Amino acid sequence: MSVPLARVSRSGVVEAVHLGSVAVCDADGRLVAWAGDPAMVTYARSCTKPYQAAASLSLIGDGSSSEQVAVMCASHNAEEEHLDVVRGILDLADLDASALRCPPAWPLDPARAREVAEARPEYHDCSGKHAGMLLACVRAGLDPSTYQEATHPLQALVGQVLERGTGAAAVGVGVDGCGVPVHAFPLTGLATAYARLTRPETLGEAAPDAERALASMLAHPYLVAGRDRMCTQIMEAVPGVVVKVGAEGLVCAAVVEHGLGIALKVADGTSRARGPALVRVMRDLGAAAAEQEEALAAVARPPVLGGGRQVGEVTSDLRLDRT
Repeated sequence: MSVPLARVSRSGVVEAVHLGSVAVCDADGRLVAWAGDPAMVTYARSCTKPYQAAASLSLIGDGSSSEQVAVMCASHNAEEEHLDVVRGILDLADLDASALRCPPAWPLDPARAREVAEARPEYHDCSGKHAGMLLACVRAGLDPSTYQEATHPLQALVGQVLERGTGAAAVGVGVDGCGVPVHAFPLTGLATAYARLTRPETLGEAAPDAERALASMLAHPYLVAGRDRMCTQIMEAVPGVVVKVGAEGLVCAAVVEHGLGIALKVADGTSRARGPALVRVMRDLGAAAAEQEEALAAVARPPVLGGGRQVGEVTSDLRLDRT
């Protein structure tokens, strides 16, 4: 059963409560802390990107930079910093943006969206992942025109790598918003997968590529998301933590020092509850220190506006259960 993750207060009155569940696991798949229903099944959405990148990297081999790997793992804003890297990946494949099979989109960053004339595939927040998949196909001699289809050998490889990370077969496979297959797992499986990023020896043949994905995200947090984005804000404020959001209220994190993975799902799919709840979980686990509170304020207590000024905030008083 879901539990309150965050409360929305306006002018002294609680106006909304967002429910959800959390799982915290170690690299052996042990559930070490939770809230609500840690066995809740959800599509992993963009939280699978480090593993999708690892599958692509296993076929790409050498030659891609850590910046390019970070963008393969990203849900980016389509700022110029991101697009330059996406184009660099496509250049390695001797392809251009017309080869991308993600749908045309507007940049996630509002300021950037006002600067462009039309929606384009390279502006899609998943274009880095798609560019990496194209490069993998070119390097491995696979058909790059159908890389997004579930029957493609690259997508079969992604499924195998995800199974190794989560420790279980997917409960279901659907189609993600960007067009590639999306896999459903319990929150415990997703938390285990993120814990295993911190202990890559648990991933067998996928270990070096998963380790590279994690290291690249740690090295380039701005490329993982961008301006005013939760993933970048937390990763810049708290070294040694990787954060990756997924659609419909999902967020996962890897706490390197503790060897733990976190999977948090807001039941109603809203995004505004994720930040306060995740920061609360990190504080509870000792993964975020009190002195980092000011740097995390925009994520932990996002403002509620009225008439253009702050009249409230979104907060979390979530407490984890433990074995």
